Amino acid sequence: MRALAVHPDVLVVVSRVWQTTAAIVRAPAAPAGSEPAENPLGAAAAAAPREAFLVDSPVYPDELELTAQVAGQAGFGVAGLLATHGDWDHLLGRFAFPEAALGVAETTAARLSGHSGEAVRALRAFDDEHYVQRGQNGTPPGLKLGELQALPVPGKIGLAGPDTGDGAPAEHDLELHPAPGHTADGMAIWVPWARTLICGDYLSPVEIPTWHDHEGSRSQYRATLDVLKPLVDQADWVIPGHGGPIDGDRALALWREDVAYVDRYAMPIARSGARQKQLHAANEAASA
Repeated sequence: MRALAVHPDVLVVVSRVWQTTAAIVRAPAAPAGSEPAENPLGAAAAAAPREAFLVDSPVYPDELELTAQVAGQAGFGVAGLLATHGDWDHLLGRFAFPEAALGVAETTAARLSGHSGEAVRALRAFDDEHYVQRGQNGTPPGLKLGELQALPVPGKIGLAGPDTGDGAPAEHDLELHPAPGHTADGMAIWVPWARTLICGDYLSPVEIPTWHDHEGSRSQYRATLDVLKPLVDQADWVIPGHGGPIDGDRALALWREDVAYVDRYAMPIARSGARQKQLHAANEAASA
């Protein structure tokens, strides 16, 4: 697993499998701009960790354990979990933070309601295939989503920042944007003070756009790219679901490539290997 900071308030962890990416986002310091822009991975954690969300998740048990350790050491007090969509590899945050509630878009809550067993079975199949053992160090052996918090999208969700001096913590809102297409459900998350977009399975540097599973849609995928474009234009960093963080210029180039692929199946040169051709064939079959 790789861990890096793209902003003093945004940590990114990248799994060894599929380069699955998760982000830890905390409220900014108060007053805004008073702290030096230092790498939190290389600095001592603040005396009082600031409230944070873990968005999506790495995959392997040791990565989930390390994610909790890195967050604590860097002063990110994870108080809740968010998932960009309902694919199982984005839902594992409670292995790292078992007491935290999982917030998802209303569309994702509807997908998982009564069907969370699909994610449980998919995780079990992955673990069986790769000889992965979970349930070590006091963590549960199986995936338990708990009671989902269904979030209205578009909408906002707040992180409580440090006391502003009047006895009340400042609220800092994450913006939630609808992102169906890859699947029928999902959301992208904009972190305005960090100029960072967490977009789920879009704008990946390692994977072509896909919509062949869980009622995904080529037309909805294209519409979501249009929703993401103004955010990409503003972003210093974009964190896709797979491939690690990319800067805004690279994200804009990927956006153009992905539009060309969705519109006319123009395969990106850097994403045209055997696995990507398999995904392309699945997209064509789903759109037939």
